[in-house]
Amino acid sequence: MKKYTIQKSPFKVPTTDGKLIEEHFGKASTNDNNLSVAHMVAPAGWSEPFQTPEFDEYTYIIKGKKQFIIGNETLILEAGQSIKIEKNTRIQYSNPFKESCEYIAICLPAFDFTKVHREEV
Repeated sequence: MKKYTIQKSPFKVPTTDGKLIEEHFGKASTNDNNLSVAHMVAPAGWSEPFQTPEFDEYTYIIKGKKQFIIGNETLILEAGQSIKIEKNTRIQYSNPFKESCEYIAICLPAFDFTKVHREEV
């Protein structure tokens, strides 16, 4: 019995905002509710509404920059930097910059759209 899994066909999450989301492991791709790992590319000018997820989210920036608004604080992470956002934290993710941002997102437990709690715009 194999003690490993190689992901060759990540689940491509359908989006309407130009963002690429490829879930390699998680609820949608491997039916794992404990953890999700996704490769993402946020295009220049992309943003999401504020949200208060019921899961911890770790982000590692591969290329470009990504903006995080947490409470009254605005943070900008660049390639090679990472952040952990604890569950039940109100946050807004965006890329107001001129180049796309490529990053890896890991959620514990796994990303679940019903537990993101995005605010209406």
